[in-house]
Amino acid sequence: MFSLEGKTAFITGSSRGIGKSIAELFAKLNCNVIINGTREEIVNEVANSIKSSYQIKVMTAVGDISSESFVEESVKKAIDFFGKVDILINNAGITRDNLLMRMKTEDWNAVMNVNLKAPFLFTKALVRPMLKQKNGRIINITSVVGQTGNPGQANYCASKGGVIAFTKSVARELAAKNITANAIAPGFIETDMTKIMSEEQKQSILHSIPQKRLGSTEEVANVAAFLASDKAAYITGQVLAVNGGMYM
Repeated sequence: MFSLEGKTAFITGSSRGIGKSIAELFAKLNCNVIINGTREEIVNEVANSIKSSYQIKVMTAVGDISSESFVEESVKKAIDFFGKVDILINNAGITRDNLLMRMKTEDWNAVMNVNLKAPFLFTKALVRPMLKQKNGRIINITSVVGQTGNPGQANYCASKGGVIAFTKSVARELAAKNITANAIAPGFIETDMTKIMSEEQKQSILHSIPQKRLGSTEEVANVAAFLASDKAAYITGQVLAVNGGMYM
């Protein structure tokens, strides 16, 4: 396994699901973490659990990640507390599914604000500090449907496809500065989102996955750890699929 000792990672949407697994694995690899979410009690619960299990520093950031003032304030607090932020994981995401003809403008905007605007805001806020320290890792969590499209998810697919294009653009801008930018595109992962699916929906999904199973949040976290490590120093602008062969 890789060591992230002495590093600090800001992980959005890390109070549950994939983000939580990334935070827990990074902590296990001796990386300081900033836990983010919108519900203070859950964020604190995760932060306290990590602090009691690992000998690292932990900070919390509770608020609206689509708010520029919140993002700038959170990044400043993190740098003041840790001295630096080496790794940014743009993980937070929401869905507001509906067929295009029935989709409300507010649902389109809500998904874009969290899934695409927030990664832009956090990346912009952290680029200058990363340039000063001449090192950084930016890892954006996109989705297999950002590559394939999916009926009833025009807003979600557009936001995740946008994350891929954003990642490649950032990678080209920062490659010469020892800052990498990569994306991870999970397929169907066992999270709160998949738990609410009917058995019929799950079987339909499994039929489309060559490995015939859903992925785990830990499997996504392992890829994030690799990309955040020194072992991945020559990898940038890439989209790593974690989908059991669903999209090749």
